[in-house]
Amino acid sequence: MSEAFICDAVRTPIGRYGGSLAVVRTDDLAALPIRALVERNPGVPWDQVDDVIYGCANQAGEDNRDVARMAALLAGLPEAVAGTTLNRLCGSGLDAIAQAARAIRSNEADLLIAGGVESMTRAPFVMGKADGAFQRSVNIFDTTIGWRFINPKMRAAFGVDSMPETAENVATDFAIGRADQDAFAWRSQQRWAAADAAGRFADEIVPVAIPQKKGEAKLFARDEHPRPDVTLEALAELKGVVRPDGSVTAGNASGVNDGACALLIASEQAAARHGLIPKARVVATAVAGVAPRIMGIGPAPATRKLLARQGISLAALDLIELNEAFAAQGLAVLRQLGLSDDDPRVNPNGGAIAIGHPLGMSGARLATTATYELQRRGGRYALCTMCIGVGQGIAMLLERV
Repeated sequence: MSEAFICDAVRTPIGRYGGSLAVVRTDDLAALPIRALVERNPGVPWDQVDDVIYGCANQAGEDNRDVARMAALLAGLPEAVAGTTLNRLCGSGLDAIAQAARAIRSNEADLLIAGGVESMTRAPFVMGKADGAFQRSVNIFDTTIGWRFINPKMRAAFGVDSMPETAENVATDFAIGRADQDAFAWRSQQRWAAADAAGRFADEIVPVAIPQKKGEAKLFARDEHPRPDVTLEALAELKGVVRPDGSVTAGNASGVNDGACALLIASEQAAARHGLIPKARVVATAVAGVAPRIMGIGPAPATRKLLARQGISLAALDLIELNEAFAAQGLAVLRQLGLSDDDPRVNPNGGAIAIGHPLGMSGARLATTATYELQRRGGRYALCTMCIGVGQGIAMLLERV
């Protein structure tokens, strides 16, 4: 059986909602890290890429019509290179890497690009067709995040809680207090600030030239969602977003963001043939389902399943990249796994509360950040894990080469 190796990984800086990347079409955004991979690896014969696999959670606007294929073409890859787009909501980017690794392990491919994209700023409004002749009413939905065209059977059987509501449910069910959530969020910001100051994102970020109405393009080269100057006192003053006395706030939740990420994944034979240097092996991936109303707890069972199948303990992990959809769910997952709230292995460079969470891109970003951090630390294993809307979790194990 062939093994799958991450040989290179790049991402755009993550933009705020309505921020620097707001003017960039989603398909153009998706093409940027692919083009960067091409520029960084001039010895690769790109017509030999077997497939481009991208995750994307929206797919209702400029990311429709298979954005992976469009990104490949827009990035200048040969027409012979195929592309497919998958959707596991927040886990899409990580699932794209898992799918690429499976293709290599099954000897169906030996060189792929995998990643993800999301422009939440440019997510469109959508509306359904008329139910009958002369209908005068219309339902319009914002596709930025959450439910639309809800099935009454789903509502009756499982509920259709919004993402912040699921976080409040987790906070209640697992007794996660407001002060602990704010402290978790503050640590995310502080860790990002330290990582940024130390230049630890330099290997993974490719600057984006943003056209201006007048004058030269502006270079966007640094994540713009973080708020490193925020204080615990300021976080404590924020009102709940679900209810005024709730514990989930804009300060202890991830953002609504834009970004794209791509990884070059190869078999050992393809890496040697094309002069690529493997950085990390994709060991295995697992997914698990949970009740949709507490979707945030999903990483806990997914992680347990993954590690049990591989015969590896949590103690053996050198690094854990846990997507911080909300501080409430992040803390609940850590405690369910028996880890401390401030375990230094968890998100040492900050997480999604600071960096941001462009849905379909975030999983690829976790794997990218983990790959470079393993190299810096000289560690062996990294876990990447995330919660997923409608009640799922995904977990991936990486091993440094």
